[in-house]
Amino acid sequence: MADKLIIVESPAKANTIKKFLGGNTKVVASMGHIRDLPKSKLGVNIEKNFEPEYINIRGKGDLIKSLKKEAKAAQKVYLATDPDREGEAIAWHLAHILEIEDTKGTRVTFNEITKTAVQKAIKEPRDIDKNLVDAQQARRVLDRIVGYKISPVLWKKVHKGLSAGRVQSVAVKLIVDREEEIEKFIPEEYWNIFAILQDPKSKKEFEAKFYGKDGKKQELHSKQEVDEILQKIEKAKFIINQIKRGEKKRTPAPPFTTSTMQQEASRKLGFTLKKTMSVAQSLYEGVNIPEKGTIGLITYMRTDSTRISEEARVAAKNQIVNTYGENYYENRYYRTNKEAQDAHEGIRPTYAELQPDTIKDSLNKDQYKLYKLIYNRFIASQMSAAVYDTMSVNIKTNEYDFKANGQNLKFKGFMALYVEGTDSKEEIEQGMLPVLEENEEVKKQKIDPKQSFTEPPARYTEASLVKALEEKGIGRPSTYSPTITTILERRYIEKEQKQLKPTELGRVVNKLLVENFGDIVNVEFTANIEEKFDNIAEGKQEWKQIIAEFYGPFEQEVEKVEKELEHVTLEPEVSDVQCELCGRMMVYKYGRFGKFLACPGYPECKNTKPIVQTIDTPCPKCGGKIQVRKTKRRRNYYICENNPKSCDYISWNKPGEEKKEKANKPRKTTKRKAKK
Repeated sequence: MADKLIIVESPAKANTIKKFLGGNTKVVASMGHIRDLPKSKLGVNIEKNFEPEYINIRGKGDLIKSLKKEAKAAQKVYLATDPDREGEAIAWHLAHILEIEDTKGTRVTFNEITKTAVQKAIKEPRDIDKNLVDAQQARRVLDRIVGYKISPVLWKKVHKGLSAGRVQSVAVKLIVDREEEIEKFIPEEYWNIFAILQDPKSKKEFEAKFYGKDGKKQELHSKQEVDEILQKIEKAKFIINQIKRGEKKRTPAPPFTTSTMQQEASRKLGFTLKKTMSVAQSLYEGVNIPEKGTIGLITYMRTDSTRISEEARVAAKNQIVNTYGENYYENRYYRTNKEAQDAHEGIRPTYAELQPDTIKDSLNKDQYKLYKLIYNRFIASQMSAAVYDTMSVNIKTNEYDFKANGQNLKFKGFMALYVEGTDSKEEIEQGMLPVLEENEEVKKQKIDPKQSFTEPPARYTEASLVKALEEKGIGRPSTYSPTITTILERRYIEKEQKQLKPTELGRVVNKLLVENFGDIVNVEFTANIEEKFDNIAEGKQEWKQIIAEFYGPFEQEVEKVEKELEHVTLEPEVSDVQCELCGRMMVYKYGRFGKFLACPGYPECKNTKPIVQTIDTPCPKCGGKIQVRKTKRRRNYYICENNPKSCDYISWNKPGEEKKEKANKPRKTTKRKAKK
């Protein structure tokens, strides 16, 4: 009989914790949630004040029996699920299933899986926080009501099997809105004039850019304006009018939150959100390190706080001073966003002395990359600012002004270790200008006018969409990854390189939701609900009251939409493809996998066919048309229309862009042992 039974979510976490606890203590895993709302029905009793109708998750019967047996045999049960709302709810469900009547002092939480943190948590158990549980229940119930009430409307009007989610629908709307912005964008012409000038003393050349006239900024929109200026400065002297010297400091970014970690891993490592969270989970739950055993390498990875503990601050200082010197250290405190829950620290390494390269052999490739990113970001956050010497020069030529700027890195500071990435084009590092003097004439070497056009806003990437969702207050750290994963899996959006764009199906669903359920896809409305969830977690509001306030107007809206759409039929778009079986012109339909062609004579004629996308470049082998097709993972490949009859051309790359064609050739297999 075990004195203590500790229940966590995952076997990996259980294995790590076991090693820290001596005596007669048993650690077992619940394998995540063990109770949830049923999949086959709404599972919320509207009449009984929105009471959730939880059931044991199918397939977990044997596990539940085993947990009950272990709990009965133990003198004390501790519920050590993750330290967030989801984890609190799992602990509450476990207490119910295991019939733990007195839940006082059963809840154990730790922000990092280290021996000190775990042993301290076991000594200081607390009660289950019902406010956190209720905040999670409110989210689960509200999302279930929205999904189950709106999805049937999509089934009737678009396609059976489609579904709508509260946060997912807003994310799809952001992507559709951005795509429409790009499509409506009209480029505007603008010009720049660059002058390549030479300092006569040092013979060094530098570039100056046209600024304006008589000290006032002037924008150039036509060749006529440019030609007029070029004419006036053709024979004019370029005189140094004003020099400003200064110093600029660049400060480090704070430790990672979930959102910033996902963004940076996407930019720098090319990780998807799902992959980032999976790798982070493995680093948090424990890795076997020689001489230390299995330990958690990072703190809890679902957080929106940048706060770090004093112990971590001291550890970072020691690491920085020993590696770089005293002048590279600066004790920094970061202000956490006022919307943040701040329940945990920022994401940081649990042992500052475990530098990434010293434990590289204990990690797989992805773990090493992400650990190094988290480690360097954290250490850099406690380092001195980088210092630049700057120089700004104004150059007169007749009444016109040109400006040149230069900077020189004087002290690297935190940049010796880490520089934050950006979603925009990387800024070009400016070099220092020659030593110039006021009233000095510089020689004109070349004048280079350049025509440009304004560009549309960029499509969202996973990283920039997470940033947008966070800025708008939509969702929370635990929801970003599943939200984007879900809308990709439902094929409402797709990836083109790293960019997210709506599919035809996504546009149709979004249009229906925008026109009929405005609140559900309204950014402010969704952010306001998130605020209410936070109020529930803080004990300021009652969760069923918030559901009731939402449900009344929402139910009326659903009934109104169903009546309005009852006699409305979405007329399918007619294609120019004739059905070879009955001669009718085929129409476009939407299915789980997107748009396809179907005969309008259904059910008499059941002919359907995929939409074949072709490109202008002919097949390099036989001159036939090249079709663009997708693999199961939605990756494009190119195949000749005559394949496999008379041509075997197939490639990952567009014809003419082949790189190592043979190595990249998609495999055509029918059985495991079949040849390519």
